[in-house]
Amino acid sequence: MAKINFGGVEEEVITRKEFNITKARRVLKNETIAVIGYGVQAPAQALNLKDNGFNVIIGARTKDRAKKDGWKLGKDLFSIEDALEKGTIILYLVSDAGQKQLWKTVKKYLTPGKALVFSHGFGLVYNDLTKIEPPKDIDVLLVAPKGSGLNVRRNFLSGAGINSSFAVAQDASGKADERCKALGIGIGSGFLFPTTFEKEVTSDLTGERGILMGALCGVMEAQYEVLRKNGHSPSEAFNETVEELTQSLIRLVDENGMDWMYANCSVTAQRGALDWRPKFKKATLPVFKELYKSVKSGQEAARTLRMGGRKDYKQVLEKELSAMANSEMWSTGREVRKLRPKGKASTSTKGTGGRGINQG
Repeated sequence: MAKINFGGVEEEVITRKEFNITKARRVLKNETIAVIGYGVQAPAQALNLKDNGFNVIIGARTKDRAKKDGWKLGKDLFSIEDALEKGTIILYLVSDAGQKQLWKTVKKYLTPGKALVFSHGFGLVYNDLTKIEPPKDIDVLLVAPKGSGLNVRRNFLSGAGINSSFAVAQDASGKADERCKALGIGIGSGFLFPTTFEKEVTSDLTGERGILMGALCGVMEAQYEVLRKNGHSPSEAFNETVEELTQSLIRLVDENGMDWMYANCSVTAQRGALDWRPKFKKATLPVFKELYKSVKSGQEAARTLRMGGRKDYKQVLEKELSAMANSEMWSTGREVRKLRPKGKASTSTKGTGGRGINQG
């Protein structure tokens, strides 16, 4: 492992340099990786592994999407049961609710020496709810990309990769650690950092409900509403709330960090952001504490399974998403996106000679 200092805290991570793709192929050369499911993460991880030269098969109930992606019936596309039987490494990538429903079938095929791999700690950590209890004579692994399936594939194709966490919950074969790392490199991870199943699911559920999706959307809606109620047009409110963030500022944060972005804006923007940042932190910190407590206690997991297991969940979801899509804010967003120039905007800061504070 490489030792990296993250903000004054030294951590050990796995990079592509020390565990390269050649080594990963060598570790898994005699393995058949059976990807179970073909929904959110499965297409990206399966295609990345295939493109990297691993022996991958798909097990899915619905096969149309997999066929469109080039998987062939009877060759590398099978029923779930057939894939489970053929696979030596079972990459269990159905939804959390789906994992619970399918577990009795999966467990029958987990013969000694196989590996069961998750991309999320949910099923194993909340096994009082999911009833997922793997046999003791198999490896139980976690490789969790820190991004959506869409970006796991996009970043792989661009060569950038998505960072992933990894963990070994059970080592029956004596080679679980190398199997785990090889899979992480195989799906195209930028680097791998160690975690536990419990830490992964707690941070993940907090992040999804918090800054990554729930908080981000909620804060956007609040600002948009204030602007609109004070006489600003829909296009102005949307551009100041969403468009400038997604098309400009967040890209600068991605490339150089928040401090760099602050340094490279006007004094007016700088001063206002620095002054209001602690106020937003103070206002939201209690909400994040409440959220973390709800995740840690299992309340969020229970609600996820309860809602995801409903027969009418797709209809409920469609209603909620339609309400969002048809709101003025996101309807405005659709029109704004249509007006974007077709060329790719560049926010690259290469060649600026470091921080280069812009006081304009």
